[in-house]
Amino acid sequence: MRVLLIGGTGTISLAVSRCLLEQGNELYLLNRGNRNSDLPGIREIACDIHEEASVTAKLKGLDFDAVADFIAFGPEDLERDFRFFAGRTKQFIFISSASAYQKPPSDYIITESTPLVNPFWEYSRKKIAGEDFLMEKYRTEGFPVTIVRPSHTYNEKKVPLAVHGKKGSWQVLQRMLEGKPVIIHGDGSSLWTLTHNSDFAAGFTGLIGNPRALGQTVQIMTDESLTWDQIYEIIAGTLGVKLNCVHISSDFLATAGRQFDFEGELLGDKSRTVLFDISKLRRLVPDFKPEITMANGIRNTVRYVSTHRECQIPDQEFDTWCDAVIAARQEALKQLDGKDL
Repeated sequence: MRVLLIGGTGTISLAVSRCLLEQGNELYLLNRGNRNSDLPGIREIACDIHEEASVTAKLKGLDFDAVADFIAFGPEDLERDFRFFAGRTKQFIFISSASAYQKPPSDYIITESTPLVNPFWEYSRKKIAGEDFLMEKYRTEGFPVTIVRPSHTYNEKKVPLAVHGKKGSWQVLQRMLEGKPVIIHGDGSSLWTLTHNSDFAAGFTGLIGNPRALGQTVQIMTDESLTWDQIYEIIAGTLGVKLNCVHISSDFLATAGRQFDFEGELLGDKSRTVLFDISKLRRLVPDFKPEITMANGIRNTVRYVSTHRECQIPDQEFDTWCDAVIAARQEALKQLDGKDL
C-alpha cells in the first residue's frame, strides 16, 4: 500500500513508520525532515504542513491508500487536511485521544461509545472538535475517515509518569536516586493503562487499509492496568532504590502546579481510574496481541534512560517546586499535629 504519514517520527508515529516499512509498504513522510535518518526506505516530502502552497505543490500527482495525521489537534488542522486529501486517499486516519472521554467518568469501563466531554483540558476539547468535524464530513460527503484514540503511549526514551516537569521524566528519577521524596497524585491507588508504542503500532497498522474501519472510532491500547503506586515502585526498583513517595491530592496539585498544566494532565486525565474495553479493536484486528507488559516496558525504559545521557535532562524548576510543595505539606501537618480539630 502507498501510505502517507504527516509527522511520522514522534513517540507514537515512529513505531508506526517502522512497522509499515517492515511490512513492505510504500511509505511517505510529510514533515520538516529533521529526524528521518532513522527510517531508511521512506519517501520524504520535506515541508511544513502549515505552508499550504508548498504542500499542494509537493503533493501534485500523488494519491494514497491511506493518510494519517499525527500532528493535527483541532478542526482548523483538519479542515486543511480535508482540502488536501478529499478525493486523494481511500482512508484518512485522525489520531485523537482517550483523554477526550467524559471527565469525571460515569463508568470506569471505557468504550468507544463513552461520552466525549472534558472541561479540564483544552487539548482534549480540540480533539473532540476535530472528531466532530471529520465525522460530519464522513456523513455528508463520504470522506473515508477512521478515528483512533490512544491512551498513555510511551517509548524507550520517556519513562511514563503522571507528575513531572516540562523537561520530561529524568528529574523524577534523579530525585529517586538521591533519596528525595517524589510526588504521586491522589493516594496512589487509581489504576492506569500504559501502552508501548510498538504495541500501539501493531493495532494501528491493522486498521490501515481495513474497509471495516471506515467511519469507525477505535481505541488502541493494552487492556492491562496498574496502580500509580505500582508504577512508581517498578521505576524505583529498577533504579535499585527504595521508593520514597508523598501522596498529594490531584486538586491541590492542579492549583499549585498551574505552570505544569496539572489541571489538564491530572484532573482531565491521569487522576481517574479507567479500564479500557478493546473488544472493538480485537474484532477489527484479530491478530492484535500486546507483547510488552507494563512492568517489562517500564523497566526497559528506565534502563534506557539511565544509560543514555541525552535522555537525562535536568529540570531545576520542577525540582524546586517539588521541594516547596512537599515542605508546605510537612509544615501544615506539623501545625495541625496535636490540635483539637
